[in-house]
Amino acid sequence: MSDSLFDVPGEPPEPAAGAVPAGGAPLAVRMRPASLDEVVGQRHLLTPNSPLRRMVEGSGAASVILYGPPGTGKTTLASLISQATGRRFEALSALSAGVKEVRAVIESARVTAMRGQQTVLFIDEVHRFSKTQQDALLAAVENRVVLLVAATTENPSFSVVAPLLSRSLILQLQPLTAEDIEAVLRRAIDDERGLGGRVPVTDDALALLVQLSAGDARRALTALEVAAESGEVTVEVVEQSLDRAAVRYDKDGDQHYDVVSAFIKSVRGSDVDAALHYLARMLVAGEDPRFVARRLMILASEDIGMADPTALPTAVAAAQTVQLIGMPEAQLTLAHATVHLATAPKSNAVTTALGAAMADIRAGKAGLVPAHLRDGHYSGAQKLGNAIGYKYAHDSPGGVAAQQYPPDELVGADYYQPTSHGMEREISTRLEKLRAIIRRTR
Repeated sequence: MSDSLFDVPGEPPEPAAGAVPAGGAPLAVRMRPASLDEVVGQRHLLTPNSPLRRMVEGSGAASVILYGPPGTGKTTLASLISQATGRRFEALSALSAGVKEVRAVIESARVTAMRGQQTVLFIDEVHRFSKTQQDALLAAVENRVVLLVAATTENPSFSVVAPLLSRSLILQLQPLTAEDIEAVLRRAIDDERGLGGRVPVTDDALALLVQLSAGDARRALTALEVAAESGEVTVEVVEQSLDRAAVRYDKDGDQHYDVVSAFIKSVRGSDVDAALHYLARMLVAGEDPRFVARRLMILASEDIGMADPTALPTAVAAAQTVQLIGMPEAQLTLAHATVHLATAPKSNAVTTALGAAMADIRAGKAGLVPAHLRDGHYSGAQKLGNAIGYKYAHDSPGGVAAQQYPPDELVGADYYQPTSHGMEREISTRLEKLRAIIRRTR
C-alpha cells in the first residue's frame, strides 16, 4: 500500500499602590454601554431602521429573542431597550423564576398597561424555562401586555416552544472579534466608570486578555478587573490571575453539539490537527470522556469500517481505558484513538451496505431461507427437506463452497461495495473471487 496516503487561604492582601479598590458593582456591570453609540459589535443588527434599533429607540413593538454566545451584548441590549421612553422594566432569571413569578409579573404589567405604560420583560437564559413556563408567556406576548426581550445562549429552535418563537423576532448575535474585545478593554482602562487610567496595562497583557476572552466581553472585563487588583497589569499578572483560558462550551447546550459535530467531522475528514483541537476543547471544558469514547467507537465502524479493521479495536480499547483509569490520564488515550482514526483510511462501505440491505427488507424483499441452509438438528427436519444438500465450506477447496445463500429474491444482490482505500483495496480483489466461486452454479 506504498502508493496510498494511508499506508500502512489567609487574610486578604492590602491593595497595591494605584490599584482600584474592591467593592461596588463589578467592572463588567459598570462598563455596560449606556447608549447605542457605546455598543461594540453587532452592527448587522443595529443598522438604521432595523427592528432592534427601533426597539432601543423606543418605537419597536415586536418581542425579540436575542440568541448568541456569552458576553456578546444580549443583556446590554435588553437594558438599552428598557431605557426607551415611557417603558417599565421587569427582569426574570430562568434559574430562579417559576410560573408563579411569571404570572405575577404579567398581572402587574396588565395593571400598568391600563395606565398607558408598556412593560419590557427581560428573561435571561430563557432556554432554561420549562414548556409550562414558556406557555405562561404566550397570551401576554401576543396581546402585547409585555414586550418580551429574552436572551439565550442556545439555538431557540431547539429550546423555545414553537408558539413563542412564532410571536417573536429571532435576532442572532455574532461573537465579538479580537478588535471588538480590545476596544471594550481599552474603554474600561481609560473610562472613569472603569479603571480611569489609574492602572498601567502593558500592550502584551492587553493582547493576552483579548486572546483569553474567546470573544466574551464579560469574561475579558472580569479578567482585567482581577488582574488590576495588583496595581499593574502585565502578562505575568494575567497568567497568575487566571488558571486557564476559558473555553466557550456549554455541555448542555447547542454549542456542545456544535463542538462534538466539528470533532467528528474533522476525524471523518482526516484533519488530525482540527480533530485534536476539538478534542482538547471538550476535555478542557470538562466533557465526559466516556461520551467522547462512545462517539469514536461509532465513527470507527461508520466512517472507517473495513478500510482499517484495527480502528474499531483501538476505539474500544480507548473506551475501556477511560473506564479503567479515568481522567486525567485517559485524555492521552483519547488523543491516541483520535489520531489513529483521523489518519486512518476512510470508507462508509459497511454503512452503505447495511443500509441497502435494510432498505430491501423494508421493501418486502425477505424471502424464505433456502432449504439447504435451514436448521436440520431436530427430529423430522429432513422430512421437511431442511438441511439436505448443504455443502460444508471447509470441505471445499479454499474453504469456499459454491451454493446459494440468500433467498431467491435476493440472488445476485451486491450490498457490500468496498472502496480502494486501505485494506478495502485488498478486500475488493478477494471479494470478486469469492462471489465468483459462490455463485458459480447460478
